[in-house]
Amino acid sequence: MMIVEVKHPFIEHKIGIMRDKNTGTKEFRELASEVATFLCYEAMKDTKLETIEIETPLVKTKVQRLNEDNYTFIPILRAGMGMSDGIIKAIPNAKIGVIGLYRNEETLKPVKYYYKVPKDIEKREVILLDPMLATGGSAIDAIKMIKEEGVKSIKFLCLIAAPEGIKKVEETYPDVQIYCAKIDERLNDIGYIIPGLGDAGDRIFGIK
Repeated sequence: MMIVEVKHPFIEHKIGIMRDKNTGTKEFRELASEVATFLCYEAMKDTKLETIEIETPLVKTKVQRLNEDNYTFIPILRAGMGMSDGIIKAIPNAKIGVIGLYRNEETLKPVKYYYKVPKDIEKREVILLDPMLATGGSAIDAIKMIKEEGVKSIKFLCLIAAPEGIKKVEETYPDVQIYCAKIDERLNDIGYIIPGLGDAGDRIFGIK
């Protein structure tokens, strides 16, 4: 498995602001979107472009274009929606699916409640979005659902990853690439990432 911690001064700066418990909902939400854009750039740097002919105001010329139909972005609800705006800014015509999962606070296991993806998803590369890769349970469940659709290429984008979650995904799905802004220290005894961001979903949606 490939795990990429995307290192850039802008990302370090933005994550530092997000970590602060005093950062408000509006700023936290905007920063989540901005960092997601950086992660998207990195995750798609190996994208194959197609050559097409166009006319500039002066001449005909050949240019390189991204075939956006080759990709689907899937936020894991609800927190993953906080990364969607940043992806859409980078790829305005991106196809967006949705997987609804929430964590049972007693068992820490993910519970599925919604699932909607494009009909031809098996022909696409899928990029899953979730701000936090903590225990790895939600990521593994989402990956399993997508693989059952016949998808061959999956990447996982998150803001913060815990070593425990990375290890669990690596052991279960070693072919899935993970891109994150920071790899943090550990999980605490209730499954939250330390130092982390707190509950990213609650902070994105202003529910504290």
